[in-house]
Amino acid sequence: MTATDREGPRDAPAPAGADPLGDPFLRTRFALPERPRSFLRRDRLVEQLDQALRTPLTLVNGSAGAGKTLLVADWAAHLGRPVAWLTLDAAVEGPGMFWAQLLQALDAGGVPVPAAIGFPSDATRAHHTLLSRLAGELSGRDRPVVVVIDEFERMTDPEVARQLEFVLRHARPGLCLVLVSRTEPLLPLHRYRLAGEMTEVRDADLAFTTEEAVELLERHGLSLAAPVAGALVERTGGWAAGLRLSALAARSTPDPELYLKEFEAGRGTIADFLLAEVLERQTPETQDLLLRISVLDRFRPELADELTGRNDAATILAALHRANAFVVDFGHGWYRLHPLFREILLAHLRRRAPGLEEQLHRRAAHWLRRSGTLSETLVHGAAARDWTYIAHVLVEDMEIGRLLTGLDTVEPDDWFAGPEGDAPDPATHLVRAAGELSRAELGRGLEHLRRAEEQLAAEGGDSPAARLSCALLEALAGRLAGSARLADRAARSARELMPRMSPRLLDGHPELHALLLTHTGSTALWAGRFDEARAALTAVARGPRTASTVLPRMEALEHLALVDHLEGRPGEAERMVFAMTAEAERYGLTQPWGSGLGQLVLAAVALGRDDVDRAEALLAGAPGPRPVDPVPAAARRAVAAGVLLARGRTQDALAVAARPVPASDDSPWARGTAALVTAEAHLAEGRPDGAVEALRQVAGGQPPCTVGMARARLAAGDPDTALRLLDDLASRRRQGPGVAVPAALVRARAAALEGDRATVRRQLATALAEARRDELRRPFRTAGPWIDGFLAEPALRALASGWLVPGPGEPDGQDPGAAGPDTPPEELSEREHDVLERLARAMSTEDIAADLCVSVNTVKTHLKSVYRKLSVHRRNDAVRRARELGML
Repeated sequence: MTATDREGPRDAPAPAGADPLGDPFLRTRFALPERPRSFLRRDRLVEQLDQALRTPLTLVNGSAGAGKTLLVADWAAHLGRPVAWLTLDAAVEGPGMFWAQLLQALDAGGVPVPAAIGFPSDATRAHHTLLSRLAGELSGRDRPVVVVIDEFERMTDPEVARQLEFVLRHARPGLCLVLVSRTEPLLPLHRYRLAGEMTEVRDADLAFTTEEAVELLERHGLSLAAPVAGALVERTGGWAAGLRLSALAARSTPDPELYLKEFEAGRGTIADFLLAEVLERQTPETQDLLLRISVLDRFRPELADELTGRNDAATILAALHRANAFVVDFGHGWYRLHPLFREILLAHLRRRAPGLEEQLHRRAAHWLRRSGTLSETLVHGAAARDWTYIAHVLVEDMEIGRLLTGLDTVEPDDWFAGPEGDAPDPATHLVRAAGELSRAELGRGLEHLRRAEEQLAAEGGDSPAARLSCALLEALAGRLAGSARLADRAARSARELMPRMSPRLLDGHPELHALLLTHTGSTALWAGRFDEARAALTAVARGPRTASTVLPRMEALEHLALVDHLEGRPGEAERMVFAMTAEAERYGLTQPWGSGLGQLVLAAVALGRDDVDRAEALLAGAPGPRPVDPVPAAARRAVAAGVLLARGRTQDALAVAARPVPASDDSPWARGTAALVTAEAHLAEGRPDGAVEALRQVAGGQPPCTVGMARARLAAGDPDTALRLLDDLASRRRQGPGVAVPAALVRARAAALEGDRATVRRQLATALAEARRDELRRPFRTAGPWIDGFLAEPALRALASGWLVPGPGEPDGQDPGAAGPDTPPEELSEREHDVLERLARAMSTEDIAADLCVSVNTVKTHLKSVYRKLSVHRRNDAVRRARELGML
């Protein structure tokens, strides 16, 4: 099969000056934009751009009017070599059209490509052969070809981004690609950043400094003192267009400095100038439209028509944009007024038509609700002070759940404070209940929730959305109160209501189900129903991965980590917290956040490893618990008491363990963890009877407490009861190492008291084998001096070497498996650091290999080197050690 067979007309010569649709190429798309006489060349940015010749990819990313295009055009004009320039527009309808224009840009820029490369004949597609030939042609050039693509934010087709990345990767070293864009392109930028193969000029770089502003203003005929220019820079944020606008307005006044100092929206000569020279020169219809849309941060023609009551906004806005009349088109049919112009128009509206502003906000809120834009709907509803409408939007559109997550919407407190006074409306009560519960104000939240339920019942209306909101908030109240009754009732109500809801509405709000399951799962965990809790929380963790569900997913993961810890599986608990951390990093969330339950679990795991310093640091760094929410409160109490006990402060530990955790229902594991600390404190002070008494009421059904009671009974001189308790425990399902290890040590101690050294060795070997993977040191350190002689025996020492006792060549007292705090690790290579970063995101070896485009064996080789340099043996330890050293 020939190339022509594969690609069809692609290999035929391209139509002279025509794209795949047969339309002529417009030369303006391939010409460097002209710089105005007032343009200021900024050396610091030129120096940044000069790096583009050393990296395959350069991104100049900034807001509209930031000066991106003129900066790159000026740089390209002074390069002294051919530059292919392409300005995209909305007419780029597919990969074929894009590559046709790029090939034309190369020809127009003095970088002709051989006819054998081919030409796309179909606007919607570009064959892989064409891309391969182009990449091969560029890679063979003596010096890199500079290609600039301006307004790249218009390119939203992921297929084009994939193809462009393919050519960029395979054209090395013959291509330097410069993208000018308002948004980050769909390319895998992280790979280029990590490899140091990317030059970036960001919005903050483009902002004018005071010194640059002084020089720019001089080019506009204004000579201003640095303080005045500095104030202007602060007002405009260094935005290039804002500075030029201020210069144009001020230079026509007798005293520009005084003019700028006195400027206030709606007053002074700048406002007069803009109103006279811009607003009043428009037709009455255009003036009316501009004044009305000044209440909007952004708008579509349809929204503008809603505010004017006419249908001419599309034509007017397009004409204003073409005339550069302070209307910015930022794509996808949306416009925005220049911020200074908008500020002045709004002040003028308030003077010309008092009271109209609130009406316009109300109309905008209703239109935006129909378009599905929650955040802006609420912004305009609040500006109209229409609190009842806001409440109905949140309830009837099932936005209560998304409001509570706090992501991709407004901050809850902005709206919960809005409704004031008596509120007979159930929706308003529900919004107030959500506000109070989100701040853990349980009493006031329940009061509003009950009033909403009573009013819904009295009205006799059937509002599934309102009732489902009631169920969601009741589940949250049950979680905060530690009440399984409340949470179970809420779950039943929700299950009955969901089939009556619109599937489209439920599918659009995956956070509802996620929040409901998280709250009921947390309550089941509090009640000690671990299997039920695990099922609910796992469903959340494996559910839809969207911005609105990220917080419930993270909460589910940290609660699952606590379940693993309580069931004696520290390694699984730690991995669950790392998965939660990776989820947070994926969405740009930073610690501390939420209840800090994940950090408390890590602290508990560190205690099991006898790493008291790390446990104490994690405890101190975890956010303080909310006034209610008993699960993290009980976890914090247990960790705090355990740290004190490990420090030898038994009385303080007893005092902390005795602190009550407010909750409606009793929690078996919360009582159990407190009893275990109390029992260990009594044993440390030689009071085994006190330990037995502390555990008497909680031992049944809780494996850690059963082992604790066996240890206490043995210390009290009752080995038969101790062994019987352990035998009963062994008949249940297999226990995790956090239970199995101390149980084996109790059996070993009982055998030692009987003089049965063979059984001691067998039980110690079992304990060491179970503990080795998770490095559970504390059970051995608290077992007593009797164990030391056995661990000195060669067979057992071999099992303990390197993690419990010093390995060969290690001095006594050194914590095996970790470098000393003052010993800097060997420096990681760049590729090893890439692997380590992905390790911290809980990626599998196969995923790391795919992400780095290397083999699995190569990743394993890097992992071994990372472990060696960090003096660790496992993935989790490598991440922990790297975080301690500031490598991550």
